[in-house]
Amino acid sequence: MGKTEKKAIIIGAGVSGLAMGIRLAKKGYSVQIWEQNSFVGGKLSEHWEQGYRFDAGPSLFTLPELLEELLELAGHGDLMPELIRLDPVCRYFWNDGTRFDAPANPESFAEQAAKTFQVHKNAVREQLSRSNEIYGISAPVFLYRSMHRLSTYLNTDFLKGMLKIHRLDVFKTLHVVHRSRLKKPKLVQLFDRYATYNGSNPYKAPATLQAIPSLEYFKGAWLPKEGMIAITKALEQSAIRLGVKIELNRSATAIHHNQGKANAVEWSGGIERAEIVVSAIDVQRFYPLISPPLALPERIKAAERSTSALVFNWGMSAQFPELDVHNIFFADDYQAEFKALSIPGNGITPDPTIYLFISSKRIPGDAPQQSENWFTMVNAPGIGTLTQEQIDQAREHIRQKLSRILGKDVLEHVQAEWILQPADIARRTGSPDGALYGPSSNSTWSAFNRHANESASINGLYFTGGSVHPGGGIPLCLLSAKIASSQIPSAS
Repeated sequence: MGKTEKKAIIIGAGVSGLAMGIRLAKKGYSVQIWEQNSFVGGKLSEHWEQGYRFDAGPSLFTLPELLEELLELAGHGDLMPELIRLDPVCRYFWNDGTRFDAPANPESFAEQAAKTFQVHKNAVREQLSRSNEIYGISAPVFLYRSMHRLSTYLNTDFLKGMLKIHRLDVFKTLHVVHRSRLKKPKLVQLFDRYATYNGSNPYKAPATLQAIPSLEYFKGAWLPKEGMIAITKALEQSAIRLGVKIELNRSATAIHHNQGKANAVEWSGGIERAEIVVSAIDVQRFYPLISPPLALPERIKAAERSTSALVFNWGMSAQFPELDVHNIFFADDYQAEFKALSIPGNGITPDPTIYLFISSKRIPGDAPQQSENWFTMVNAPGIGTLTQEQIDQAREHIRQKLSRILGKDVLEHVQAEWILQPADIARRTGSPDGALYGPSSNSTWSAFNRHANESASINGLYFTGGSVHPGGGIPLCLLSAKIASSQIPSAS
């Protein structure tokens, strides 16, 4: 008589949900992934509008070795997307006409920054070196292991990290450290913006976030040759090859547990039994599904949400040679912009920092000939929605700013438009208020306060994705699945 298959049900088919499906299938489970949308990928999806293709979420790929490792584990190394290493990493613009191309090579970056910002090359070189050092110390401690297991704190990497904790600038803010070391306001602003990579405020976030630039300048900033959606497609295909069943347009209505053990998931069509249940959606959305009810931990409930975004996806009937794949147009008063983001009901400031991603610069098929696909984004409060009047005002402010800096009326060239505001992001991704990264990292203890990858109250219940440890973004979601799956015994 054969063994009964052990079933795992994963709620959410974003990056972490798909990665978790692959890992649990390799552990011998019969895996189902339930997705409320008609598409997989969560935030890492795509949208076509009148012949223009837009990546609807993340636009930068770092640490591709994490995806490669996962696909190799699955036996599907052939699915690894072909990648383009970007150089320059980003093109920066200021209102006074200053422009800066950020070379991918750290030494070249230091040389060019010294010329552009009138700062000593060694100051820039030392800042990049510090960034790389902090990543080397902090990543093994805060990213690659559970923060909620005693074994982490007894690990050699943790003990080594604690001996170097003074190097992490834990009790200073990112901005304070950058201002003291780099001096020049524009260069400080350039480095401060890395806090936004996880939806945080550089004037509040701990200086350990200095680690982020090291990913781009020492490990590489990448773009898949078929667009960011190629990452989602690779994960989906790998999962399907392993026999994972992806159920689209299926929403969980209850997560059942009995005698301290998760045992079933309910939906409108019935109840499915499962030995393992995984939340790959925002924890604040998941907890209300638990039956009998389980209280969301107070520290999670009280955590400050990350910022959201207002995105104008524009199909442009012209090409702009002065732009690159990644472009930033900075606000004059960066601090005032972040203050405004924390006020409920606030619109977008008249002089917003604009992020402009144009994948067609490297992927011609993403736009018709002699055209470009503009993913035009400004930060928005992750604490509500925007009115139509606020969206219209933001559109006009963006038009004025880009037109002034680029020397032509950009909206004259808009052939297609698709808008995403916080309410749309919340609806598509299930992230409360459209917060892009779940909780922000605006406090010293943010890394310790994220939700664990394993339930302390219910056996067989696990958590992965951007709202739990270690955080949001493609690499961290892949790591989240790796950490969570490592806590699950094999099915055999």
